Amino acid sequence: MADQLDLNLLRVFDVLMDTASVSAAAARLHLSVPATSRALGRLREAMNDQILVRAGRGLVPTPFALASAAKVKALLEAAATLRADPAGPDPRTWQRTFAIRVNDGLVPVLAPRLIQRISAEAPEVRLRFVTQDSKEPDQLRDGSLDLEIGLTGPTPPDLVTRPLFSDHFVALVAAHSALGRAPALTVDDLCAYPHISASRRGLARGPLDEALDRVGRSRRVVAVVPSYAVASLIALEEDAICLVSRVMAQHLVERGVPVRWHEVPLDLPTVHVELGWHRRLDGDPASRWLRDHLTASVQPLVATLDPVSRRGSAAAPR
Repeated sequence: MADQLDLNLLRVFDVLMDTASVSAAAARLHLSVPATSRALGRLREAMNDQILVRAGRGLVPTPFALASAAKVKALLEAAATLRADPAGPDPRTWQRTFAIRVNDGLVPVLAPRLIQRISAEAPEVRLRFVTQDSKEPDQLRDGSLDLEIGLTGPTPPDLVTRPLFSDHFVALVAAHSALGRAPALTVDDLCAYPHISASRRGLARGPLDEALDRVGRSRRVVAVVPSYAVASLIALEEDAICLVSRVMAQHLVERGVPVRWHEVPLDLPTVHVELGWHRRLDGDPASRWLRDHLTASVQPLVATLDPVSRRGSAAAPR
């Protein structure tokens, strides 16, 4: 019965969803394993669902539990705001989690820079990066997401957006490969070498194929993977081409990953990346603090990007 649920029990549910383990949840909650197991029993009775079920040697959430996890987290975070300024104005005293939905191609670039800034000023604040499986705004509306970082698109009236930067796609190749040693990339190279396509929807075609169609050419996609990070790792192994954003390619090179990037000798669309949040958080000090840190962490990256007017003429860095 729903009236059996209280905040303490919902906190147990939230940690069980994060850990999928009674013993791990007990350690995080500073409870004994039997006490946590009894709490799971009360949750099962109150929610009329098994919550966690045995799968091999571990436990997995039920479909109902998965569907409820974001709602419970939002309830807990909302309940934490019911006290007047519970943590005070100093971020060093905050103990909370910010959820950020971000395009997978930007996570390796933005996350480390943002984590470094946040950790220096608010050591007890945790950042939870959420996969952009969907662009639906419901999670921003119900509070389970604080921010979204992704490509521009139609904005509902209850959301606010801010431009972050504009970028374009380049061809990433292994540094030791023939293409990695080449001074530039040609259309013939694009058609002769295999491609690794990154698409969370499993699509093999994209803007590059449309650009090749316009000149009567085509490419050969040998694999489609769900993220740019995976595509980049596969491109390390052989003479293969992977299209990634210029900012991600530059990040990998700067971090010593043995890759090179070339400008694509065709006209590809410019990518506009923006930051989005729900209007109710527009004046919220904590949300504004997070947005300002994210914008500041992006600025050094933006400053190094080639102007769009120079796109197609810049040589790959060595």
